[in-house]
Amino acid sequence: MTNQRSFKARVRTRMQKTGESYTAARRHLINKATEPATTLTAEPATTLTAEPATALAAEPATAPSPSSAAAQTERIADDLIRARTGRGWADWFALLDAATATELTHTQIARHLVTEHEVPGWWSQTITVGYEQARGLRAPGQRRGGGFEASASRTVAVPALRLFEAFADETARARWLPDVELRVRTATAPRSFRADWAGGPTRIVVGFDAVGESKARVSVLHEKLTGAEQAAELKAYWRERLAALKALLESNGDHR
Repeated sequence: MTNQRSFKARVRTRMQKTGESYTAARRHLINKATEPATTLTAEPATTLTAEPATALAAEPATAPSPSSAAAQTERIADDLIRARTGRGWADWFALLDAATATELTHTQIARHLVTEHEVPGWWSQTITVGYEQARGLRAPGQRRGGGFEASASRTVAVPALRLFEAFADETARARWLPDVELRVRTATAPRSFRADWAGGPTRIVVGFDAVGESKARVSVLHEKLTGAEQAAELKAYWRERLAALKALLESNGDHR
């Protein structure tokens, strides 16, 4: 109830500032909380019809309990999800179960988290994907609506801008991601980087999330893959490459 009242107060505040109707102001706030993945804002956002660039490992098609799911997936750490959203994985799973979320679409689950619990857009996506995986609503490496993808992430002891530059600067990128042809689509410092991979048809969506003044998290989503085998291969590849990036940036030999 408190969350709902707070959301309504934000709507009224916007109405006063813009002169919009209640419906228009409410729609704007919901849409703002669920901005497209193509922009990957400070916490790399996606629309409610897409899924976030997070290190969410796929889980079996069975529906494990929250406790067993935690052991089977590589999803974002429970303490981080709790710090950013106010609840841990088990709490979110219980709330979504109570809302019969297994009967909802990806969009409906994420929108429920935004409107009823005021979860910011990117984190609502993260929780939604984690829940869908834990409840067996998607196959390993597969988006719920079909198609395959691979994801990986790493926290590095450098500012977010430094991580961004390691992707956006061609010379810097070649030091840890050699012999790879990229066609950059968008690069918004220090938040997001998108590029076609090796001439296509696959592509990468990268988000950068500051974790304090001198530490940041990079999350890579490799999209439009041909199947589970390619998804598994690229997941392992990105784990290895991000580990190399971390070692490079945190070493004394890191020069621009």
